[in-house]
Amino acid sequence: MTYIPRKCGIKFKPPTIVLIYEDESTKKTRQRLIPIRNFSRFSDCYRAAEEIKNNPRHQVYLNGVSQQQLQKLLHLLRDSLNGLSLEKSLEAFMRTNSINPEEDLNKLDDNELAKKKKIMDELFEKNQRKPSDPEFVYDLEVDFPQDDQIESCGWDDEEQDGEI
Repeated sequence: MTYIPRKCGIKFKPPTIVLIYEDESTKKTRQRLIPIRNFSRFSDCYRAAEEIKNNPRHQVYLNGVSQQQLQKLLHLLRDSLNGLSLEKSLEAFMRTNSINPEEDLNKLDDNELAKKKKIMDELFEKNQRKPSDPEFVYDLEVDFPQDDQIESCGWDDEEQDGEI
């Protein structure tokens, strides 16, 4: 049987993941409640999301839900248990789980760098166009507008002293 997730959310009391999915064989839309057990305000959201996603009872239903989505929902639950409002929790999550082009990734520790790389990989997969996509163009050429003149960098204008 194949199930296609349509919406995935969280209910705070009692802690439950709410999944609205479509049963492909019957074409009916159904709802599944997945209780979140043994979760506290000190729990690791990454590990809890893995446990829920790999649970044999729910694995078939959560196949189309990304690990990032489950982590976000569990992060919101953990912040709620810590007393944060939904708005502040969403703001903090977006700040830590988004890519800032101005951020220097060389200054991050290994865990944070791996997290940022995973976010970039998921974003790449989401935006990637494959030959099987209807809007795929084989040899796409794009002319970017040049409103201003191209700025030159100082480091490539200097004369080389013969050193490499």
